[in-house]
Amino acid sequence: MLKKSRIAGSLLLAGTLFLAGGCGYKTEPLPPDSIVPMAIDDLRYSVSEKSVILKWTFPKETIRGTDLTNVTSFDVFRAVVPLKDYCSTCPIPFQVAMKVPGGLVDPEGNRQGAYETEILRSGHKYFFKVLARTSWWAASADSNIVTFVWHVPPSGPEGLSIKVADASAALNWQPVTTLHDGQAVEYPLSYQVLRSKDNKAFAAIGEATASTAFTDNSIINGQTYYYQVQSILMIEGNPVSGGLSGSESATPVDLTPPAPPVGVTAVQTAKGIKIFWDKSRDADVKGYRIYRRSAAADAPKLIGDVPAIHNIFEDTNVTADSKFYYSVTAYDQAETPNESVKSREVSLRH
Repeated sequence: MLKKSRIAGSLLLAGTLFLAGGCGYKTEPLPPDSIVPMAIDDLRYSVSEKSVILKWTFPKETIRGTDLTNVTSFDVFRAVVPLKDYCSTCPIPFQVAMKVPGGLVDPEGNRQGAYETEILRSGHKYFFKVLARTSWWAASADSNIVTFVWHVPPSGPEGLSIKVADASAALNWQPVTTLHDGQAVEYPLSYQVLRSKDNKAFAAIGEATASTAFTDNSIINGQTYYYQVQSILMIEGNPVSGGLSGSESATPVDLTPPAPPVGVTAVQTAKGIKIFWDKSRDADVKGYRIYRRSAAADAPKLIGDVPAIHNIFEDTNVTADSKFYYSVTAYDQAETPNESVKSREVSLRH
């Protein structure tokens, strides 16, 4: 009887183990939050006539908020859809990931990841997303998705010329008529003006325009700026970035003179004639010039120049029986000073 009980107990234990072992995992094991990176949220791209370059910032924290020291790799996902088959409400058919090496994380969050591909097909819409990994089983959520349409791009504009004026630069260029492969342009074309202060880091200014002219009124006199113009092809509402013009520099100059002085007065002194005027309200006035005209002369002559801190000048080169008319101008601090028109003429009050 005891032997039978032992056999029954063994069968019960075996059955219990069988049931426990048959349960298994219903989902994949999850990595701890302490090693899962935060999702990338600044995925961006730039397209040239030959390739697309993706860039993003390394995540520096885990989803728990702890510091991340290393990213082993990045998975880049790509989807390609012919424009004629594109459906805005359909799932995006992302393809198998492409691996990009990771590395140590910059604690300041400045390290950048990058991926470039030249495998592009004309007339197709592209989608990209990226995720970061700290191990084969610990990956971040998907990044933001970037998308663009690629087509054989238009050529870059030629003949860029710039005419500078007071705090402005007027750009003109020739229209683009061909694509990069020599075919004629068949879609609407626009142009984006780019500006830089070092001829390296160019950024778009203003909106893209169909015109072949653009005036930049947001610049400072005396500062050198560099400009490029990029052609943009519009295909069914999708912009396709084209080639760039060569860069041209421009240094706007101050061409606006101050207002002429007012309140000009001439009075007799023991030594000659003193001329007074009201100080200019223009902040960039550097000085004043005093002119004198004799009664018999048609044009006045320059007889004095005083700095802006003064508003008085004495003419001692006169005789008692002389009849003179005086006028004053203001000039600014430009490298080549801009001089105002002459004030009204005044003479001695008798």
